[in-house]
Amino acid sequence: MERSVEASLGVLAGIGSTPLVELRKVVPRGSARVLAKLEFANPTGSMKDRMAVAAVKAAEARGDISPGDTVVEYTAGTTGISLALACAAKGYRLHVVFSDAFSDEKRRTMEALGATVEDVPSDRGRITESLIKAMIARAGELSAQPGHWACDQLNNRDAITGYLALGEEIWQQSNGQVDAFVQSVGTAHSIHGAAHALRRHLPKLKVVAVEPAESAVLSGGPTGSHRIEGIGIGFIPPLWEPEEVEAIEVVSSEDAMAMSRRLAREEGIFAGTSSGGNVVAALRVAEQLGPDATVVTIMVDSGFRYLSTGLYG
Repeated sequence: MERSVEASLGVLAGIGSTPLVELRKVVPRGSARVLAKLEFANPTGSMKDRMAVAAVKAAEARGDISPGDTVVEYTAGTTGISLALACAAKGYRLHVVFSDAFSDEKRRTMEALGATVEDVPSDRGRITESLIKAMIARAGELSAQPGHWACDQLNNRDAITGYLALGEEIWQQSNGQVDAFVQSVGTAHSIHGAAHALRRHLPKLKVVAVEPAESAVLSGGPTGSHRIEGIGIGFIPPLWEPEEVEAIEVVSSEDAMAMSRRLAREEGIFAGTSSGGNVVAALRVAEQLGPDATVVTIMVDSGFRYLSTGLYG
């Protein structure tokens, strides 16, 4: 019997085609419709599966990585988990530079998928610019070894292509009814990739970025520490394109966490802190646009990754 192309891809065939659902309880009357893309339906429970596979496949095509090589990445955990999935499926080793500032669930998941995880100590569990830069520096040292390839997510343009399909899915699933796209910024891959795909259909799409209020560097504020894992790296991401974004919304860690808990209890959507921040910002945009518009945002990853943190404790 002939195998289908998807079956031959193994677990990687399960990436994408995630649900798009309407938020019903947390959206005030008179606001725009708010749709949420449930990216925790990807195999590892996050949107980062898309970029991890895109980055590895592009490296393979260029000959940057060969069977038996080791992929190296600095990560708050979400990209690391997705790379661990891709490496396990494709037969590569993975060495991750991580920190105690991020959830223990992420560490355990990366290790379960076969990754080697080493820590750069944080300052009392705070996510800061100096921590991220120290992690980047350590990953650079590791990747200089023979047989090691630096994924280097902040500078990896291939990763952006992984989110083109995300934008296309949103367009198809919403029946072309999208007025604004709201997404938090870490590397800036997902906001630019998805928006680029959407703007092929709708050039006038409003794109709104989200960042932590405590470290609002995209908005011109000072760097600082915050508790929204995976976003707000404390400096301008190298691939950030401000001209591609119409507005930036800042959301405090407390507000993002409170909304994540509301989503779980009122909508049955169990997601992480950056997803809560996305919804806080999306509701502001929905209020501005009014009842005839549609706002789309992303549920970035699963709440199961944060059970040991203060989010759901």
